[in-house]
Amino acid sequence: MTTFCIRVWLIITFLLFSVNYVISQNSSTAYWEPEVALNYKLTPLLKQNFSLTNRNYTYRDNKAQLDIRQIEIAHFSSLTIDPNKSIGLGIQYRFREAFENTKENELRLTQQFNILKQTTSARFGNRFRIEQRIQPSKTVHRFRYRFAIDIPLKGLKMDIGEPYLVATTESLISISKSEKPMYDQRLTSQIGWSISQNLKAQLGIQFRMENYTEHTEHVFLFLNSLVISI
Repeated sequence: MTTFCIRVWLIITFLLFSVNYVISQNSSTAYWEPEVALNYKLTPLLKQNFSLTNRNYTYRDNKAQLDIRQIEIAHFSSLTIDPNKSIGLGIQYRFREAFENTKENELRLTQQFNILKQTTSARFGNRFRIEQRIQPSKTVHRFRYRFAIDIPLKGLKMDIGEPYLVATTESLISISKSEKPMYDQRLTSQIGWSISQNLKAQLGIQFRMENYTEHTEHVFLFLNSLVISI
């Protein structure tokens, strides 16, 4: 119990520090991003994921607000090629024009390679992604590397009905013909609950430093998701 309380206290402290830091920045924007995802296993080696995500402005131009920014639908297929390795392909469509008439909708294609390592009480992941972000006016090629760790917050393994922590750090570089390369960094922390064998809920935050080699923008996302597995 003591270890569990310490872990929760550290997470809450990190969240409060992050919120205070972001709001104190003049170039800050905050979003609320709910998501519903469905995982479906076609075979023991082939998995599919469908998701619906909505992103809303909650803080922009130094004032609080609640306005829809975009809606996304996505599909991702993952094939296990080794007990600890997998490859994947994804497609995503982002609806943006309906909510901001100066912006464009986007079709995104994704290729992925993922490596996992499991220990007694933690799981580590190294994810490599290449993306093509296709808009009417341009195509952006983005390269991403993410390191993730999942750990139980109670006991030594993730059990049904108990909380767990997912923490990630991700580096990104975006390249296009019409713009300079853009470098981003993302830090994410989420607490999840295994409600049942087929249902998980997660709640957390993500802090982004976008285009930090030129004109840094600080972005803060409140995340909540429901993951259904069948």
